[in-house]
Amino acid sequence: MSFTEYAVKALRDGGYKVTKPRKQVLEAIEKADGPMSPCDIGKMTEKEGKHLDQVTIYRVMNLLCSLNLVHKVLSRGGYVRCDLLEEEGCHRFLLCRGCGNLQEFHDEALCDRESQIAQKMGFRAEHHVTESSGLCKDCRD
Repeated sequence: MSFTEYAVKALRDGGYKVTKPRKQVLEAIEKADGPMSPCDIGKMTEKEGKHLDQVTIYRVMNLLCSLNLVHKVLSRGGYVRCDLLEEEGCHRFLLCRGCGNLQEFHDEALCDRESQIAQKMGFRAEHHVTESSGLCKDCRD
């Protein structure tokens, strides 16, 4: 099943309509090689003869983030499709500053540990974001 097909099913299962703009954004995200800003998504859809205004794109991206279908990559200023759709919990990123490669991973123990640390400090964590920047194996060699 493609990312777009999976996301359409998730939208429907969540009680959301699968509107034309939502489908266009999903298709753009599926085609992307890396993080895309809402502006990048708008440019991609324009090249295909479709117009989406920025407000619509931001709204769609916020919905997709809330459903864990896409993730915002803070250090890159864009969004990526979730590659671990079936994995519950917090997803993390390793970002190579050499080649730009981005790897997504899931670690339940890390998620639990971050929640424990927050709780010790009197804080209730609702969402965790972790991005590690460095060099991948290929760039180090």
